[in-house]
Amino acid sequence: MKSPLVSKSGQPSWRLKSNTVELFVTRTAGMMAPATFNLPGGRAVQPFAVAPWAGEKIDAGLPPLLHALRGDFFCAPFGGNGVAWRGEKHPPHGESANADWTWVDATRGKEAASLHLRLKTKVCAGVIDKRITLRPGHTAIYCEHTLSGFSGPLALGTHPCLHLPGPEGHARISAGGWDHGQVLPVPFEDPATGGYSSLKPSARFDNLNAVPLANGGTADLTRYPARAGFDDLVMLMGKPGRSIGWTAVTFPKDGWVFLQLKNPEILRHTILWHSNGGRHYAPWSGRHRNVLGLEETTSYFHFGQAESAKPNPLSAAGYPTTINLSPKKPLRVPHIFAVTAIPRGFDIVANVQAQAGGSGILITAANGKTAKLALDTAFLAATA
Repeated sequence: MKSPLVSKSGQPSWRLKSNTVELFVTRTAGMMAPATFNLPGGRAVQPFAVAPWAGEKIDAGLPPLLHALRGDFFCAPFGGNGVAWRGEKHPPHGESANADWTWVDATRGKEAASLHLRLKTKVCAGVIDKRITLRPGHTAIYCEHTLSGFSGPLALGTHPCLHLPGPEGHARISAGGWDHGQVLPVPFEDPATGGYSSLKPSARFDNLNAVPLANGGTADLTRYPARAGFDDLVMLMGKPGRSIGWTAVTFPKDGWVFLQLKNPEILRHTILWHSNGGRHYAPWSGRHRNVLGLEETTSYFHFGQAESAKPNPLSAAGYPTTINLSPKKPLRVPHIFAVTAIPRGFDIVANVQAQAGGSGILITAANGKTAKLALDTAFLAATA
């Protein structure tokens, strides 16, 4: 029986629910949000952002991506895609982030509830299967995208957008297993068109708490919200040989943490997009604030397929910016979003370690405090 569409924040969406998580997935662009995680003690948290213009009529000429903008969405190819690649002209972040997805199946049993959607791409012919699964007792969302029929190099990534309310520096940001970071090589925004950025273009850094500013000094990117009135983008280059990749947003005063887990051999790098009112052109109009993108990618920043597939400074330095696909071998891209309570005094996530047998993870703070989370880390393997 086909799952009915419901209207949620201005978009036709499918609903998926377990005893610990409820989420909605839009038909257009397959975006996931809102999502509610139910923690012990009756506390519910909704970490994903929904664009403030949700439900408004905005310029019909803008890509569907912007009409639906919210939560997490899959990008294939990842990036702006302003330049054609071998005759292919992709929309921003690919058809996967703009086209309408087709419902395939939905199941609900004792072990899991799942939603299966499919997209047949046209610009570059292939099929993407999106599967989202909830498991009873797990405050986690298991996501996977399987690409079939594609060939050649492809830049791809996830694009979760979090809304981090509260005073400046309320949340603490951390990521594991990166070699060095770099600010976008070109200015991220142009004041002439109503956009403003604060970080120094091309600046390289080895620690998130000291990233060069364009006007001198440094910014501490481990703390957010910050730098109100600016939008910025940085990339963290992933180290090879990791068994698990993670990014985390800790809310010490609120007592919980948001985790994103990935297979680092598939999604190599992490892009942090700080969107805090720096865009004054429509539909942003200075109102997209306190949003943090935690984008796990294999790409050359957010430039697009052509820039990622052609030789570029990152690929020349040995950092992959595309994945080579074969129509004979589908590619499965797994990632997990999870939320868990943390003990009083837990400051910022410093390490995430999978427990024996794939039964869960141990989360360790910089000050030594720990938290455990029931989680199936075996889900992150390249094959199901």
